[in-house]
Formats: sequence, C-alpha cells, structure tokens
Amino acid sequence: MNKLKKINDLKVIVEKERKKGRKIVFANGCFDILHVGHIRYLKEAKELGDMLIVAINSDSSAKKLKGNGRPVTPENERAEIVAAIEYVDYVTIFNEPDVSSLLLTLKPDIHAKGTDYTEDSVPEVDTVRAYGGRVAITGDKKERSSTEIIKKVGSRH
Repeated sequence: MNKLKKINDLKVIVEKERKKGRKIVFANGCFDILHVGHIRYLKEAKELGDMLIVAINSDSSAKKLKGNGRPVTPENERAEIVAAIEYVDYVTIFNEPDVSSLLLTLKPDIHAKGTDYTEDSVPEVDTVRAYGGRVAITGDKKERSSTEIIKKVGSRH
C-alpha cells in the first residue's frame, strides 16, 4: 500500500474512517534527520487514536523554517522514511508555513505535537479548537534535534 497521499485523497480516506468510528490523529514536522525523538513522538501520537497521518514540510517549507542547507534529506525521501515507520498510516507533504489548512481540510480528532510545545503554544491550537479537535503533546523530553545532529556531525570534520 502506498502511504504517501495528496490532501484531497486523505480527505476521502478520513471521511470513510470517521464513519467507521475511528479516531484520527495528525502529526507534522520536517523529519530531516530521523532520530529516536521522532519515533517516540509518532508512537505516542498513534496511541491516541486509530489512524495516524503525518504531514511533512516540503523542501521549500523546511528551508524557510530551518535556513540554508536544509533540509539535508529531500522531501520524497523523508516521506518514504516516515511512511516506513509502523505507527504511521499515511504521509502527505505540505508547502505552507503551518498546517492550518490541512487541519481544516481533514479535521483530525487530535493534533499531536512534540514536547518542544505546550498545548497552548502550538501554532494551530486555535484552528484545532475551532473545529472541535484537541491538541496533544506527545513524545519524550526534547533532547534531540536534527539540527543538533547535523552540527555534531559537521564538527567532526
């Protein structure tokens, strides 16, 4: 099964799954250099519901967020890597600065974010609450980041 989907295809899938009473969880990020913090974030997100959709920043979106030289891994490769994680049901790539439009399209029951946020500091919290969803913070304490891994590897040369 191809887990990589366009947003309109995901909307149809979500509507079908919701009719079956399934709880939809949504997570997002760059996932540039995958590390155990990403895995723990996605594992806990999946435990909150029945289906986990992960939105990955496009290359241009990631560059705007992280700066020149980023992302290290191209978007299609990042999407394939995240799709290979057993907790992930579907992956989509987005180009916008945040996931508000995706949230409004899919209206997931839960928008999961990592521990570098609080429920009230998630950028899309008002969007999620407006349609009746909730924000959840998942994963372990933010002790790892792709940025720090890249710096560490770069300093060894």
